[in-house]
Amino acid sequence: MKKLVIAAALAASALAAQAAEGVQTIRAEVNGMVCAFCAQGIEMKMTKQAATQAVFVDLKNKVVAVQLKPGQTMALDKFKADIKDAGYDVVKAEYVPQTVAAIKAQYVKK
Repeated sequence: MKKLVIAAALAASALAAQAAEGVQTIRAEVNGMVCAFCAQGIEMKMTKQAATQAVFVDLKNKVVAVQLKPGQTMALDKFKADIKDAGYDVVKAEYVPQTVAAIKAQYVKK
């Protein structure tokens, strides 16, 4: 039974890794978000971008994650400009090979 459980866990890990392969997500730390309305505004603005597949905004941790559609790109400068135009400051932004769901799971369980 233990071998079956371990095998299933390894298979699930392999599938998750394959699913995340090729995923391009921008993860950023954003200052200036102080309320749910702020978070909702950023989420709406980023969702309207043609390259966006999924968005996660964590108000408490001041994190914004934008997963891009397969084959799509978004320059970090454009991402930062969009956030700045919405009235917020990007402290740090980087591409990460994680889905928005995986990033959300990191913060939701805290």
